[in-house]
Amino acid sequence: MVERVKATEKALTLIARLKEEHGPLMFHQSGGCCDGSSPMCYPDGELMLGSQDVKLGEIGGVGFYMNKKQYDYWKHTQIIIDVVDGRGGMFSLEGKEGKRFLSRASAFSEEDIKELLENPL
Repeated sequence: MVERVKATEKALTLIARLKEEHGPLMFHQSGGCCDGSSPMCYPDGELMLGSQDVKLGEIGGVGFYMNKKQYDYWKHTQIIIDVVDGRGGMFSLEGKEGKRFLSRASAFSEEDIKELLENPL
């Protein structure tokens, strides 16, 4: 099955550390405003999801959500969550670690797109 979202080993390591410290987590791909467009990590349930938010999958056992309208722009790419040094979103849990989650993307093949269309969100 084609994954809509996945994470690098570095990101999975940081996710595991954050889960140990904070318990269950959730991700939401921010759509702009104060923190730009970045993957934000919260304690599970801290961010109220709206009726237009969709779950794209899980990374490290953590749900990853995005607004449906924003996903329409990303739907032709696999979202790859990575981690780099620096400051990210001020409300995201990894900030105090001196790290930030970063979204990268890889275009889906025609075969992948066909499979995704057969398994809509």
